[in-house]
Amino acid sequence: MDTSLPVLVVDDSQTIRHIISDQLRSLGFTDIDQAEDGTAGLNSLSQKQYGLVLSDWEMQPMSGEEFLKAVRQNARNRKVPVILITGTTTRGTSLLAGADAYLAKPFKAQDLETAIRRVFVKK
Repeated sequence: MDTSLPVLVVDDSQTIRHIISDQLRSLGFTDIDQAEDGTAGLNSLSQKQYGLVLSDWEMQPMSGEEFLKAVRQNARNRKVPVILITGTTTRGTSLLAGADAYLAKPFKAQDLETAIRRVFVKK
């Protein structure tokens, strides 16, 4: 697992963004950016090339599904691994939407590490 990859955390909850970022740091990631919603996430993706994106599924005003579809429609970002994070049971929906993996809340740093490793084994 290459912890030097830049990571983008997209969630409309500041608390959740901080928790995920702290978990990523505990796994060794150092280049972590945050976006407060899908629109801000797309803006970040237009300005920087990320090696991994973690996005909430249930966000406002742009949902995680809408965010993911926009990411996949952009040629530059089409292949960026995206892990969707959700508090609901949307595994099938999130994977059909084009996510590389999904993670159900609440989760531990070990669960996050497992999801990240799975994503990069697939690639």
